[in-house]
Amino acid sequence: MDYGTIFYEKNENIATIVLNRPAAYNAFTEQMNLEIGKALKQATKDEAVTCIVITGNGKAFCSGQDLADVEEHTNHAEFLKNRYHPMLKQLKETPKPVIAAINGIAAGAGMSLALACDFRVMKNTAKFVSAFMNIGLVPDSGFLYQLPRMVGYAKALEIATLGKPILAEEALEIGLVTKVISEEAWVSQIGEFASHIASLPTTSFSLIKRYMLDSMHTSYETFLEQEAFAQRIAGLSQDHQEGLQAFMEKRKPNFVGK
Repeated sequence: MDYGTIFYEKNENIATIVLNRPAAYNAFTEQMNLEIGKALKQATKDEAVTCIVITGNGKAFCSGQDLADVEEHTNHAEFLKNRYHPMLKQLKETPKPVIAAINGIAAGAGMSLALACDFRVMKNTAKFVSAFMNIGLVPDSGFLYQLPRMVGYAKALEIATLGKPILAEEALEIGLVTKVISEEAWVSQIGEFASHIASLPTTSFSLIKRYMLDSMHTSYETFLEQEAFAQRIAGLSQDHQEGLQAFMEKRKPNFVGK
């Protein structure tokens, strides 16, 4: 599939989506929103893919919405529903692990995109910026849903309203990212991290992702029923059998994602 604002690459079982508008710091346009959604669908449907990485080309991860692509009297509600929500829903619905490899600034909706991923790995020179308040808007694209679940209400409110950049070490300290990587080791360590995630049992991961999200909105009794159902599915997987066999044989399991 041909794309105009992103690159889509597949290396063995890892699919990488590269935001490719470096001159505009990879700011979102309508075309980019659509293409990210299509690329996520492509990776989800590809049975060989067991991990998805999203990153940026050039100095930025994503600087948010390209304001030149927004009309003066835009209906912001419809704008979000038509452009961002389909992309974000596709990101959440994919059963495969998604890593945000934050190579540079992630601002506004670019920060929201990173928050929506399952894992965030950050270059030591990168930073997060909640830029919405600077132009009199509310943080959107799932920002206010994701952030307090990660860092708590008080810290999330501070980040959302004060607009202070969050540097990599602080992001690690408050739990926004899994790992901070130096510029020199960026390529190799992103590859190692993605390879590790790709080697996990895909069925188990997809069930954990789905039911952990559901657990935030269901009663404890309902969740216990869902948990039992999820464990039944995982227990019938080939990866579970391989995990048991590897444990008995005292070796590393070779999961195949089935």
